[in-house]
Amino acid sequence: MAEDDLPAAAKGKRGVKPSGKPTLKTIAQMTGLAVTTISRALNNAPELAQDTRDRVQKIAAEIGYLPDRAALRLKTGRTNVVALVLEPDEQIYGFGSSIVTGLSEAVRDTAYHIVITPLFRNVDPMEPIRHIVRNRMADGVIFSKAESFDERIRFLIDNDFPFVSHGRTNWPEQHPFVDFDNDAYAYGAVKRLAAQGCKRVSIVLPDSALTYTDHLKSGMARAAEEVGIAHEFAGDVNLGSATDAIRNYVIKRSRRPDAPDGYVCASEVSALAVIGGLRESGHVIGETARVVSKQSSAMFAQFQPGAETAFEDFVDAGRQMGQLLLRRIGGEPPEELHYLAKPKFDWE
Repeated sequence: MAEDDLPAAAKGKRGVKPSGKPTLKTIAQMTGLAVTTISRALNNAPELAQDTRDRVQKIAAEIGYLPDRAALRLKTGRTNVVALVLEPDEQIYGFGSSIVTGLSEAVRDTAYHIVITPLFRNVDPMEPIRHIVRNRMADGVIFSKAESFDERIRFLIDNDFPFVSHGRTNWPEQHPFVDFDNDAYAYGAVKRLAAQGCKRVSIVLPDSALTYTDHLKSGMARAAEEVGIAHEFAGDVNLGSATDAIRNYVIKRSRRPDAPDGYVCASEVSALAVIGGLRESGHVIGETARVVSKQSSAMFAQFQPGAETAFEDFVDAGRQMGQLLLRRIGGEPPEELHYLAKPKFDWE
C-alpha cells in the first residue's frame, strides 16, 4: 500500500508508514507520543485527554495493532480478559447471547476481551471458577444463578478476585451483583391477578438453592396476604423440570376442585408450559384462567400466549455486569457495585 493510500489517521502526526507487525513503538512513531502514553491511551487511562485516547485507539485499529498478551501479563499481571461462565441451557431463548451482547457493549473501546468459559452439565460449578482464578486466565469473572450461600462467591471473596454475579446471596460481605427485583415482580403480578378476579394463584419456582427463589416466594406471599387470596408454590416441578413435566403438573392440578385460576411464571419457557397445560384442561387464557409471565425476548409474543408480562432485559443485565466488573477491576469497593433492575409491567 502506498503511503498516500494509508488512512489519514494511520499517517499520524509524523506521517510514518508502519512496516511489519504494528507495535506500541509503531504508534508512538506515527503520533509523536511516548510509548508509555500510547500504552495508557490504549488502556483508557482517565488521566489522559479523551481526544488523545480516541486518536491513539483509532490509529491502533486502522493499522491492526494487537497487544502481546503474554508480554502484557508478565509486565502488568493483567490479561485484559473478562471471563463469562455460561451453561448450555442458558442459551434457551437467548439468555446467553443477550448477556454477551450487553457485555460486549460494556467492554467496547476498552482493552478488554471476552472469553466464554462453558459450565457443562454434571460438572461442579466451582470447577471453572477455580481454573480461572488459579491459572489467572482473566482479570475478572461473570456468572449467573447465584445461590443463597454460593460457594463460588465465597471463594472469589476469599481470594480477592474481581467478579460480578447475576443474582444476590446471603453472605454477610457485600459483593458486586446485577439482579432483577423478583420480589417486586411477584408482588406486582399477584396484585394484577387479584384485580382481575383470581382467587388462588400459583407459581413454578426455580431451584430452592437459588436466592431469587426466596425473593419470588416473599413477594408472592406478601401480595396474596394483602389482597386476601390464596397462593401456593407448585410441588414436584421447578423451572429446571422438562416442559412436559410442568404441563402435565398443571393439567393434573387443574382437575382438582381447588385448582389455581392464576399463575405467576418466572420464565418464558415455564409460561408456555403452564399455558399449554391450562389450555389442555379447557381453560381460555385471559378469561377462565390468567397468567402473568416474565418476558425477555420478542419470540415469546410470537406464540400469542395471552399472558400479561413484565420485561426482564438481559442485554442491559450484561451491560451492567460488564461496567461493574471493569470498575471492580479498577479498584472500586464492592459495596458500591450493585444494580437492581425493576420490573416493567405491560399494563402500567
